[in-house]
Amino acid sequence: MAADPEELGRRLRDGDRSAAPAALNLIEDRSPAGREAAALLLAEVAPAALGGEAPAHLIGITGPPGAGKSTLLSALLPEWRGAGRSVAILAVDPSSRRSGGSLLGDRARIEYDPNDDGVLIRSTAAGTRLGGLAAPTREAADALAAAFDIVVVETVGVGQSETDVADVCDTVAVVVQPASGDVLQFLKAGIMEVPDVLVVTKADLGEAAARSHRDLAQALSAIGSSQTPVVAVSSVPPPSGIGELADELDAHRDRLDLPARRLRSRRASALREFSAEHGERALRALGGRREAEHLLAAGDPGLSVNELVATLEAGA
Repeated sequence: MAADPEELGRRLRDGDRSAAPAALNLIEDRSPAGREAAALLLAEVAPAALGGEAPAHLIGITGPPGAGKSTLLSALLPEWRGAGRSVAILAVDPSSRRSGGSLLGDRARIEYDPNDDGVLIRSTAAGTRLGGLAAPTREAADALAAAFDIVVVETVGVGQSETDVADVCDTVAVVVQPASGDVLQFLKAGIMEVPDVLVVTKADLGEAAARSHRDLAQALSAIGSSQTPVVAVSSVPPPSGIGELADELDAHRDRLDLPARRLRSRRASALREFSAEHGERALRALGGRREAEHLLAAGDPGLSVNELVATLEAGA
């Protein structure tokens, strides 16, 4: 018997984490019926249904392949669980050209206790989006945010187009490793405004890590973002910097006007989904991007992204 999407949404809304796997299965079904069911589920965890924003801290972890994102998450997990916080991780992997599915299975690289019901790790495919996040990833994050304390979206890589994660997450951490060219590539990429926290891995490398830390701090200062913290971490036992990083992530969220940021994110995601689904011609039929933004601004701020897309479709 097929799962009732509205019941799954209500269970997540009530903090029932056992509903999460079935909810994610439903969201990953991109058939017309599956997408309709996902919309019903997501309406049950939208701010209008929750009576406010979802409680989770949505954290984006991004950086070049091989920078140590999965190793970093393996170290952060026990830090968060030791504080009694439940954690869901969506590990966004490159897509198989043949099946469209996740290619690398990133959850296999993140160390965790599979018997811990306070942890959920799911590999999800990047799809064809240049920004690195397919629609099901955003929907999965929205669903999980109702039932978990922390929801992490770990993305494929980093580059000028890798900014979707900033529209989905409250806090974005960009991870680079020293002595690899990552820092130079990061400086060239033109995405210095994306990170809320910068993380230099492999601090045990000593001077190379210290030099990367200084280079990034100087680059941030040059663009007027010197307040962005740069945290050096090492996952080599005994790990270092992990507690400081967790504190910086929390401190960033504490400084946010969370309802305003989330509302901007939902509207930006709705515009992106509408354009991806219907093309720029449909956007022009609404009078252009500015008129579409006005249409969204006139609606209920508690609607889900899917409901906002429906609002644009009705106006087209």
